[in-house]
Amino acid sequence: MSSYSLTHLADSKLSQDLRTGVGEDRATLALRLAQIAEFDRRRLYLPAYPSMYQFCLNELKYSEDEACRRICVAREAQRFPQILAAIADGRLSLTTVCMLATHLLPETAQELLDAAAGSTKDQVAHLLARRFPKPDLPTIVEPLVVSTPVTPASPVLSPSSGDVFVRGSELSAPARVDRTEPAPARTDSLELSAPARISPIESAPIPQVVVPVAARPRVMPLSPERYGIQLTVSKTTRDKLFYARDLLSHAIPSGDLEQVLERALDALIPALERSKFAATDKPRPRSGASSKDPRHIPAHVKRAVWNRDGGCCTHVDEQGHRCAERKFLEYDHEEPVARGGEATVKRVRLRCRAHNQHAAERVFGAAFMENKRRLGRERSARGRGTRTGDASGAGPRAISRA
Repeated sequence: MSSYSLTHLADSKLSQDLRTGVGEDRATLALRLAQIAEFDRRRLYLPAYPSMYQFCLNELKYSEDEACRRICVAREAQRFPQILAAIADGRLSLTTVCMLATHLLPETAQELLDAAAGSTKDQVAHLLARRFPKPDLPTIVEPLVVSTPVTPASPVLSPSSGDVFVRGSELSAPARVDRTEPAPARTDSLELSAPARISPIESAPIPQVVVPVAARPRVMPLSPERYGIQLTVSKTTRDKLFYARDLLSHAIPSGDLEQVLERALDALIPALERSKFAATDKPRPRSGASSKDPRHIPAHVKRAVWNRDGGCCTHVDEQGHRCAERKFLEYDHEEPVARGGEATVKRVRLRCRAHNQHAAERVFGAAFMENKRRLGRERSARGRGTRTGDASGAGPRAISRA
């Protein structure tokens, strides 16, 4: 049996070993950072490599991202040794320390580190936005030109050090360097964020890489009540946005896209709430007739359960921690419908999809539920095939009936 095969472990043993192992990993990481800091301070990389970054990349076999974060945190830990203790006990992570790096000063470092302790990346971003607010970003809508992005695999090199790095919170903003002539535009970019600033190379440079333009949207807190948003959209979406702006020209003469988007969301959200949990300002009187489908949940039950559960999964683990998931929520019968469960406010709850499936597996067994999911996927595939076939020969009306 492979030493990495753990199928023989009991659930309790696996859970205990994992938790213990993560704690040991943190302690090991803190020690490794201290070693990197001292190795870097002594410049022991010089016999073979021009920089600590190259040593980490080629000798220690770290990835570009791993090397940059470890070097950044190691050097900050030289200035503020308490960082290593916070990493060892899990209060801070490499990511959060990198975000804090540019704001750590001798007179305020301890207070800022304490404020960030135990926080997620998003929470630290909001903390920094409150403490160090930034001005609003300009609204820019421009064609996205094809260029060669600077990736961690091909960092911009400085003649003096061989390293370029975007420090601290600037990791959250994109940086792009064009190496070729712009190609014809392929799509439009709705860009509501500023490019990253590349910190100058100092006499003892921190190895840094330029972060490429993100492939997914970014929402970055700038100040307590303001956010920068960056995303790339198709020409169709861009045309819809500008058409909505033109239609709103009397109400929004300035054409401010923030106001256009806010109005669009004001119109969209009520429709989604009606679809998801039957939200309405004027609920209909309840009819005496009940649905023949035992799985049907009446509209008034959906509304009451959603409001009671706060639009959040209600699963609570053995330590009393409630799941915070707000996506992929489903209505779950506390007593399964197959065992006579009724769709009442007291007997229906919100669960995220994962915990809903988990609860079903505990009742009916994992094999039974996997078979049910497989049959559901097959039915969906047959339905898609039927609709495709109808579309090829019967036209839109047949698709609608399907």
